[in-house]
Amino acid sequence: MLKCRTAWQKLAPLVRPSSTLCRKSAKQTVLKCESSFRPMQRASMSSGPPGGSSDNLLYYLLVGGTVIGGGVYAYSTLHGDKVRYQERIAEIVSRQNKELTPTELQPIEKGEGGSEKESDPQIAREEAVVPEEVPCAPVTEESPPQPPGDNTETPAVEVPAMATEETTAKVPETAPPSEAPPVETEQPPLEAVESAPETVPRPEVPPHAPYLLIGGGTASFAAARSIRARDPGARVLIVSEEAELPYMRPPLSKELWFSDDPNVNETLRFKQWNGKERSIYFQPPSFYVSPQDLPYVENGGVAVLNRKKVVHMDVRENKVRLDDGSEISYEKCLIATGGSPRNLQAIERAGEEVIKRTTLFRKIEDFKSLEKISKDVKSITIIGGGFMGSELACALGRRARESGLEVNQLFPEGGNMGKVLPEYLSNWTTDKVKTEGVNVLTDSVVKSVSYQDDKLEIKLKDGRVVKTDHIVAAVGLEPNVELAKSAGLEVDSDFGGFRVNAELQARSNIWVAGDAACFYDIRLGRRRVEHHDHAVVSGRLAGENMSGANKPYWHQSMFWSDLGPDVGYEAIGIVDSSLPTVGVFAKATAKDTPKAAAEESGTGIRSESETEAVASGASESTKTPSSPQVPQQGDDYGKGVIFYLRDNVVVGIILWNVFNRMPIARKIIKDGEEHTDLNEVAKLFNIHED
Repeated sequence: MLKCRTAWQKLAPLVRPSSTLCRKSAKQTVLKCESSFRPMQRASMSSGPPGGSSDNLLYYLLVGGTVIGGGVYAYSTLHGDKVRYQERIAEIVSRQNKELTPTELQPIEKGEGGSEKESDPQIAREEAVVPEEVPCAPVTEESPPQPPGDNTETPAVEVPAMATEETTAKVPETAPPSEAPPVETEQPPLEAVESAPETVPRPEVPPHAPYLLIGGGTASFAAARSIRARDPGARVLIVSEEAELPYMRPPLSKELWFSDDPNVNETLRFKQWNGKERSIYFQPPSFYVSPQDLPYVENGGVAVLNRKKVVHMDVRENKVRLDDGSEISYEKCLIATGGSPRNLQAIERAGEEVIKRTTLFRKIEDFKSLEKISKDVKSITIIGGGFMGSELACALGRRARESGLEVNQLFPEGGNMGKVLPEYLSNWTTDKVKTEGVNVLTDSVVKSVSYQDDKLEIKLKDGRVVKTDHIVAAVGLEPNVELAKSAGLEVDSDFGGFRVNAELQARSNIWVAGDAACFYDIRLGRRRVEHHDHAVVSGRLAGENMSGANKPYWHQSMFWSDLGPDVGYEAIGIVDSSLPTVGVFAKATAKDTPKAAAEESGTGIRSESETEAVASGASESTKTPSSPQVPQQGDDYGKGVIFYLRDNVVVGIILWNVFNRMPIARKIIKDGEEHTDLNEVAKLFNIHED
């Protein structure tokens, strides 16, 4: 109707004068009194050129066409408005029947004459979008009354689906002008209503995570902390197969075994070599948010989804599928699946009785199980002479002095850590382990394992037989790369693990860190490292790159091992006993032990205490050192430095009972220079100081 009225107001001034002129012209023609009647000027009657004989005919056609066109337009407009009005009414009625339920409360408003009527929910939703029309307070007497012909309804504030009936009922009604102003009540803000979780239960597995970290170990936690440092509002979800929150693994084979707390199995707290107590967990539970609340927390956070395993990755759709069938989409993803402890084929073929009496040491539950077993059995045999096997042997051997437990250790090498240490130092370490109460069997290759007469019998290839109650297999780690097939990721055929570039990226939006990453070291070439400090450094770098840093992996991570509180070493680079080595040693003092080093640094986790500073121009010691001696069999290697060479360039360094000198070792490897006299280089570590 408004459109028709507007059109008529525009056409009316033209139609009235035109009709008057037409009546005058018709009268002139009928009466034929042209001589007595002075017609109006042509310029006033027609827009055509003067002197034309068809001026009046054109004028009639113009006016008639205008009138007819206006009528047709008015009719079509009225007819269209009527059809649209009927369709709108039908749509509102059908929508009310579908959406309204008996339990829903609709905002009630007063119409004309004080009658109550329900406001249409769809109209309320459409009108509430306009900010200036949303009522923020109840209408009082000062509100102007609506004019009688205005059909505009008072917009109603939309109540989200998750709001309860109580919050819906708090929406104030619109008071008519004739009534007294209602008592004003505080209306809950729309944001608070939207965040109410009572009505709609939140899923256990969030459907989307901007940062998805697969694996609940050290690398994932380091990445999460790095992401949050660069993006404080980031939402990070860690999916872990374990039931535990992220924790550090080194104390499982070191400090926990030397704890005096009888309840260490439950508390998982231990005293470091410096005497300070701490938990094995990186952060307490209060640090994390629940996975259900992660999408809704205001400032983001880190959530851990425990007891879930990612079994499939769809890299095109950027989503993963869990073992329970649920799916999670992501924007950036980190694979930090770590590795699984290897087992011996002789044990796997031995049967169920042997397998259930064998521990593959890796997790908290393995520590708890072995700690309990060590109190119940009379004999434990450790198979493996590497870091883990030697550490557990020393820890259990020291406990055997008090409980009478028999501890055996057997391995195919000629001495403890024979794959890492040069032969003379490996032999010296073996003697040290024996003094801890461990029966060490070198050059021992397992042929078969059986269970007879409540004992496990381990037959060696040289004919020896070892009888024991329990076996601990510590023979290495196998990287978990099951996701490579579904994700289309490359697995390195030489070192194992996911093959990544120097930025730890496997492909677009996917990074890999920790034990499962086979990365390109810009100084030492392609490598895969299975140590705590590497998990910290690579996880931190991956988190930075996931948030846009694009940094290469240049940091040389270190690792360490302690054979009790008196003997320990730190290593960096490629340490392989098959490489040529040069060792420089000196007499140890009371300060040259892991315990003393921890007391000096203030922490027992040396990867945390190690400084990130680059050792500048390694200057030589000002003290006059004693002449280094070539190590001889039987010497007491109290402290020293072992250099590992490849093409006359130092590629690895072990600091034997020398602590807090790692930045110097890192700089030597980074420089990649040839050294004619490594005795001079050893002076940089001040090993000859008293």
